[in-house]
Amino acid sequence: QVQLVESGGGLVQPGGSLRLSCAASGFILDYYTIAWFRQAPGKEREGFICVSSSDGSTYSADSVKGRFTISRDNAKNTVYLQMTRLKPEDTGVYYCARRRPSGTGCSFRSYEYLYWGQGTQVTVSS
Repeated sequence: QVQLVESGGGLVQPGGSLRLSCAASGFILDYYTIAWFRQAPGKEREGFICVSSSDGSTYSADSVKGRFTISRDNAKNTVYLQMTRLKPEDTGVYYCARRRPSGTGCSFRSYEYLYWGQGTQVTVSS
């Protein structure tokens, strides 16, 4: 049974840092492209960072480039999202997702992701 479980969310002040985890079970993480999406109140879900299954390369949207980093620990079957210099506009529910087997590169199109975690809330506020 494929499962993704996010953890690590919480309340942080602007400029602070958080590390989110996405623990995978039921499949080998290294074989699939994994992305993080987020949804702010009243907005659509958006993808912003991913790690490719083909070569482990990563891709970040401009909104998080230089502040967020994605990494993969194959031994723990877990993907991490390190977030630094957080801004109030980073507030939202954060989801990790596993791309369909047919796609190996990075993508931020949500319909290309078959499995999703339940989400973890990140709130950036003073």
